[in-house]
Amino acid sequence: MEEVNLVTEALKFMVLGMGVVFTFLIIMVFVLKFQAKLIAKYFPEKPKDVSNEWKPKNATESEDKATIAAITAAIIHHNNHTTR
Repeated sequence: MEEVNLVTEALKFMVLGMGVVFTFLIIMVFVLKFQAKLIAKYFPEKPKDVSNEWKPKNATESEDKATIAAITAAIIHHNNHTTR
C-alpha cells in the first residue's frame, strides 16, 4: 500500500492555490494599469479652474437677518432645554 502524507499534500495544495491567486492579482494589476493609460489617452481630464479667492454668496440683507434670527432662536432654545 502506498502511504500518503497528508501534510505534504496539504502544503502542495496550499502552494498551488496561493500561486494561482498571486498570479491572478499580478495580471489584474497590469490590466488595470493598461486600462488607466487607455482611458487617459482617449478621455483626458480637463483641468479645473480653481481659484483661491473667496467669493461671498449674493444674499440679500433680509435673508441674512432671517438666518441670524433662526440661529439665535435655536441656540436659546437649546440652552433653555438642556439638562443640568
